[in-house]
Amino acid sequence: MNSQPNVTGTTYPTLPELTFRGMFLGMLITVIFTASNVYLGLKVGLTFSSSIPAAVISMAILRMFKDSNILENNMVQTQASAAGTLSAIIFILPGLLMLGYWQGFPFLQTLLLCACGGSLGVLFTIPLRRAMVVNSDLPYPEGLAAAEILKVGSDSRASKEDDAAQKKETGMKDILKGTGLAGLFSLCANGFHIFSSEFSHWIQIGKATTQLPLGFSMALLGAGYLIGIASGIAILVGTLLAWVVFVPYLTSVLTPADGQAAAAFAKAVWAQKVRFIGAGCIGIAAIWTLLRLLKPVIDGIKMSIDAIRSNDTEEKQLLHHTDIDMTPKSVGLVFLAIVIGLLITFWSFVGSAGLPTTVTIVYIVVGILVAMLMGFFVAAACGYMAGLIGTSASPISGIGILGIIVSSLVVLGIGSSFGVFETAEGTKFATALAIFITSVIVSVAAISNDNLQDLKTGYIVGATPWKQQVALILGSIIGAFAIAPVLNLLYQAYGFTGALPRATMDPSQALAAPQATLMTTIAQGIFDSSLDWTYILFGIGVGIAVIIVDMLLKSNTKSLALPPLAVGMGIYLPPTLEIPLVIGSVIGYFLNRHLHTRAAQRSPGHEKEDVDACTHRGVLFASGLIVGESLIGVIIAIVIVISITSGGSEDPLALVGKDFSSTADMLGLLAFVLSIVYFIHHVVSTKFTAEEK
Repeated sequence: MNSQPNVTGTTYPTLPELTFRGMFLGMLITVIFTASNVYLGLKVGLTFSSSIPAAVISMAILRMFKDSNILENNMVQTQASAAGTLSAIIFILPGLLMLGYWQGFPFLQTLLLCACGGSLGVLFTIPLRRAMVVNSDLPYPEGLAAAEILKVGSDSRASKEDDAAQKKETGMKDILKGTGLAGLFSLCANGFHIFSSEFSHWIQIGKATTQLPLGFSMALLGAGYLIGIASGIAILVGTLLAWVVFVPYLTSVLTPADGQAAAAFAKAVWAQKVRFIGAGCIGIAAIWTLLRLLKPVIDGIKMSIDAIRSNDTEEKQLLHHTDIDMTPKSVGLVFLAIVIGLLITFWSFVGSAGLPTTVTIVYIVVGILVAMLMGFFVAAACGYMAGLIGTSASPISGIGILGIIVSSLVVLGIGSSFGVFETAEGTKFATALAIFITSVIVSVAAISNDNLQDLKTGYIVGATPWKQQVALILGSIIGAFAIAPVLNLLYQAYGFTGALPRATMDPSQALAAPQATLMTTIAQGIFDSSLDWTYILFGIGVGIAVIIVDMLLKSNTKSLALPPLAVGMGIYLPPTLEIPLVIGSVIGYFLNRHLHTRAAQRSPGHEKEDVDACTHRGVLFASGLIVGESLIGVIIAIVIVISITSGGSEDPLALVGKDFSSTADMLGLLAFVLSIVYFIHHVVSTKFTAEEK
């Protein structure tokens, strides 16, 4: 078997990657995970990352084949990861039904929107790979976790008599311990409901209201351990700005609705006003990030072209496994297919409005251009955010808010020139078109958010980038086939808030689709001039201030930083999701310091070796936490969907009722604290070289 080195100098064998059985398995996982994610996203506004569960399932199944390998497993998780991200289309597309423009989800239009947007996201991240994966110190927590799982799972098949294999077996035990702990906790919290998944204590001083939040997510605790202290502190700063400054101030000066509780009022203020501050901060920080990446992105494009044009056979062999992207010809053909697909779907959408031919053509061309230009912008921003804190916690809906604002303003400008808004139907069409354009942007954002994470995994395990890019395009297309039927099934079964397919349906049972509701409201607010820009503009000001602070810290210190995007996410994301990330990053920081001190005292001459060993155990255990919660999330989602479709309960695994909530809060907090103690003990209990002797 031939071997070739990657750019890090590590030698990897030449192994089969894109196999029929792997792609078929990836297709099955993609369809199942897409359906589960669409349901959960519409129900509670959250989706789960499917990369790691897909990697675990792939390893479990492909282990039955003696010739399976780590790179084949990596391709399965790459393909299936599209399911966890492309389903983010539900954050915007149901708005067309809420608006009353669609009465269902047309299969061809929905398919082409998702497939073209997802494939475009893959293409846009190709020139970003070198700048953001190879030549970047971004942690990519889920990409790193997936790589560790793949490596340990692959190497554990070696003979136990070999010393290296023994170490890998120990690594698998670290992952399994984390997986078991997180899986049990998630089952008790999200399945049985005997633990709370989050807890908030509300505080009221005068008219000002705020909360002390705490989320009990094991996966986010593990991700926090992997992201590092700088990102964790930046997220904490954003959280404090939101809940110590903005929410208390606004609740003290604004008036709640009659009979509205203080906690409900504070939540509404955060959702309707403070989140727009976060969106503005994310927007300006994303622009700043793109500007900073411009030079390395251009350099990366030049390197890719030079590598492809090179006639040096030795150089080509050197780059074979880890540094060859899709060729310009392949990219051009895929891009042409995407343009044709977008032309078809935009023509069918705009053409049905009965506008003059000139106006129709202008809207089609401008709509596609806006989707593509905005798509490249969000590809860079989302790729950076995924690298910073992971795919699951990356605020795709925040990018969607920026997308719907830009799309609405462009459509508004064109419509005003052609007199589209002279009728109510014309205004409804323009609002629907803005949502349609934003659907492409969100698809691009979702896949680019995920693709760089997958490329990081592949870079670590020695995969071929162009094969991963092909696998993800395939995953986007397969996932797109599943989305329209699932959306129609759920719409006919439950309806959406403000959009019920039958008058006899119970509105209280409708799926909330919170992000789609918010973005539809924003679009309508722009077209009827009722949107308050104050908070978005203020958020831009906050983002500029954070950028300046970050620059000052980097120029005057060696290690301090305040990533602006992370601060914006701290303002925008629910605080119960952020606190576990912060706790995990703090645990990682202090554990690392403790290990260095202990190594210097007890293991002279082996400090780096022993600290690396302990840290690696922490990474594996944290990866296991992400695996456990993700797997149980998938299983619970499938059980819920089966239960509901068969006429059963929405909480088929629940062992207790709502009157158990206070006890569940205490049990959840206790279990979370004990889990943290066990996590710390697991890492520090590793024996150093000197101690073993």
